[in-house]
Parts: sequence; structure tokens; C-alpha cells
Amino acid sequence: MYNLSYAEVMDDLCSDQRLNEHEAMSIVIDKLNVAAEAGVKSPQAVDALFYTRRLWSYFLEHLADDANELPIETRANLISVGIWVLKEVEALRQWEQEDFADIIQINSIIRDSLDG
Repeated sequence: MYNLSYAEVMDDLCSDQRLNEHEAMSIVIDKLNVAAEAGVKSPQAVDALFYTRRLWSYFLEHLADDANELPIETRANLISVGIWVLKEVEALRQWEQEDFADIIQINSIIRDSLDG
């Protein structure tokens, strides 16, 4: 079985920006749903939180780029969401909370907004 590195997966997922952002978010949401079922202390949670953090770090890097064509207010709002997501990831990773519902909901809202 061929195992792709995270960087290879992200390169593939991010080549067609909007479609692949949607797909990347879907993958993260699926992983978060599996983690919610398995519990915050499970290997599935570690995996889901790792990918969520990496994806949002990628988003934040591109949102902060001056070449980003989104309106400044939209970028600022998405950066705020991204910071919140990273804080949630850390709280879950540190077992300070056990409920994945909010992070799944926010990621779903963002993903669904990429449809249009």
C-alpha cells in the first residue's frame, strides 16, 4: 500500500483551490466525526486533530497573504474563525474538553460556504 505524506496530500488537495478546499474540509469533517465516536483520547482523535490543525494552518497562511484576493473583511473574519478552530483543536488535544460538536459544525459551515 502506498502511503502519501501529508504534504503530498495537501499539494494534491490544494491544486484546484476552491474544489480542493471543499474536499479537504470534507476529509477533516469525516475524521472529526470518527473521532467524536471514538472519543477524545482515541488514536482517531489524534489523527483528526492533526489534520484539522494542519488544514487550518494552511488556510491561515493563505488568508494572511497580501496576494489573497478575498476582501479584507472576509479574510479577517476567516482568520478569526481559524484562530478559534486552532484553540478548539488544542483544547480537545489537551483533553480540556471532549465534545467535537462545535468544531464539526463550524468546519461544516465553512465547507458548505465553499459550494457557492
